Amino acid sequence: MKLTETQQITNPIETDAVIIGAGPVGLFQVFELGLLEMKAHVLDSLNHPGGQCVELYPDKPIYDIPAVPVCSATELTENLLKQIEPFKPVFHYGEEAQVLKKLEDGRLYVKTSKGTEFLAKAVFIAAGVGSFQSRTLKVPHIEKFEGSQLHYRGKDPSVFEGKNIVICGGGDSALDWCLNLVGKAESVVLVHRRDGFRAAPASVTKMKELCDQWEMQFEVGQVTGFTEENGKMIEVKVTGADGVTRRVPMEHLLVFFGLQPKLGPIADWGLQLERKQIVVDTARFETNIPGVFAVGDINIYPGKKKLILSGFHECALAAFAAADYVFPEKRVLLQYTTTSPKLHKVLGVETPHFD
Repeated sequence: MKLTETQQITNPIETDAVIIGAGPVGLFQVFELGLLEMKAHVLDSLNHPGGQCVELYPDKPIYDIPAVPVCSATELTENLLKQIEPFKPVFHYGEEAQVLKKLEDGRLYVKTSKGTEFLAKAVFIAAGVGSFQSRTLKVPHIEKFEGSQLHYRGKDPSVFEGKNIVICGGGDSALDWCLNLVGKAESVVLVHRRDGFRAAPASVTKMKELCDQWEMQFEVGQVTGFTEENGKMIEVKVTGADGVTRRVPMEHLLVFFGLQPKLGPIADWGLQLERKQIVVDTARFETNIPGVFAVGDINIYPGKKKLILSGFHECALAAFAAADYVFPEKRVLLQYTTTSPKLHKVLGVETPHFD
């Protein structure tokens, strides 16, 4: 990208670093950069921090965080957010990084799906296994109801009060929404392709009890069509394993088929890829594009293990490497948070005095 093209960039945000991904590794990258006095803006295609951990298993226990015997993904995210508060990162949720180019002056240009533009000295890709997109219902023309009657993400439950609801799926999300809406919605019908679930056993037991009490219904089958009247869905067609199609009246259709990761625009950035992962070196976790680093599950190198703690280690080395671009004239020394008055000042804590 030629330097003259910066003339086409309107009102960009200039920063030391842009971090793509607000999962645990992306959040810890903020911390490691902050210790070295580098400011960061953080992008995520999701509308909240925590990445795939919070999106896929917010309440499931995590046991392999050092010095933390057990915590949930939500608790881990909350603690990481608290840890990086002193560094005042700026978050841009619901924005997917779509363009990444290196300018002739050495800076990196990033543009998001909402048109936000950045000029950064370093970019860190902490995108996990890619951006998450909901698995959609494969019924012709049903997509036109998305956002009005067809929902792939949970909304305010009050929207569904007093309504006839059909919920598709066999995981925790589908079961949780069923249990939450029973007694509030006019009717709740759960549709799943088989009489087996990937949800918590207690939720499945409760759902079956509610069915026995006629508080809700469960249909084995798949939604294969719908009936439209005056521009609205009035019923879905559910085809069972027996080949019989039943018509189920509804006003809202909630579909929880899980999320699928997609590499998305990252594949077009000129990065060296291997099996849809970004190749990095193990000294700096830098990609083939100078100043662009990849940390966490998105990267690959000999001996790579997809663990959160591995990602944390990668963040530390990548931050020191990035200092070459952010502070080219400055020698960055390794300091320890336990003893360094400078780091205590950065963290906003008092330096302890030992007698």
